[in-house]
Amino acid sequence: MKKSVVIIEDEPFIIEALTFLLENEGLDVRSISDGANAIDFIIKSKPNLVILDIMLPNVSGMKILEDIRSMDEISNLPVLMLTAKGQKKDRRAAEEAGVSKFMTKPFDNQELIENVKAMIKS
Repeated sequence: MKKSVVIIEDEPFIIEALTFLLENEGLDVRSISDGANAIDFIIKSKPNLVILDIMLPNVSGMKILEDIRSMDEISNLPVLMLTAKGQKKDRRAAEEAGVSKFMTKPFDNQELIENVKAMIKS
């Protein structure tokens, strides 16, 4: 069965770039651009990994991450936070909330792919 990734991101160009990169690696990619329905989308999609932005409409990525970690059904799901908010306080808050990996935009394509592959294997 194909490994899958859910992207939670509100920038269409970022979604398009990530989808292209990850599908070329043989992954099944689904995306949602609004934080409000993200948890339901994750539960229904049953991904192997979530790529999550911090700044989203309606519900922040930090709240989504906290919700993921608090729900038994998905609490162990790897989450890669990919955000333009790369300050130390943002990184620290994400780590305290249980993020698996933190990367900033703009991102290096190869580094992103390597991180995704490593996170999906474990």
